[in-house]
Amino acid sequence: MARAIVLRQLTNSPKSRLQLARKLAERNVPEDVAEAVLDRFEEVRLVDDAEFADMWVRSRSQTRKLAKGALRRELADKGIDPDTAAGALDQLSDADEEVAARELVQRKLRGFTGGEDRAEREKITRRLASMLARKGYQPSLAFRIVGEVLDAVAGRDSAGD
Repeated sequence: MARAIVLRQLTNSPKSRLQLARKLAERNVPEDVAEAVLDRFEEVRLVDDAEFADMWVRSRSQTRKLAKGALRRELADKGIDPDTAAGALDQLSDADEEVAARELVQRKLRGFTGGEDRAEREKITRRLASMLARKGYQPSLAFRIVGEVLDAVAGRDSAGD
């Protein structure tokens, strides 16, 4: 029964060992049975937390544009130890993070004309920096990127006049 539960879970999507252990506990599988089944799945490499972490970081950084801080928290929630998480996060460079943050801000600014007054620009800056913070970006990077993108939009607008 425990093997069937684990196989069904892995069919839906990759899972960490902790996620599978939690699912087995929900189904009232005795802890010793769960451990034995999970150990066997690790032996045959159907459960591999390092591989899971690498895949998770690649996927979430590309689709959700999450920064390392948010990804680190998500991995911890999934039971990935800090060293394994750090190894997975190494595949993201600071430049990758900066490009992702810039893309997020540019996407949100599609209707922005650059002609807004100072109070409106400050409000937009706070909103965009908050959005980046929720995705795990450091405040200093968030405010710098937002400022640069707003300046570029305003500069492009005034150049067209």
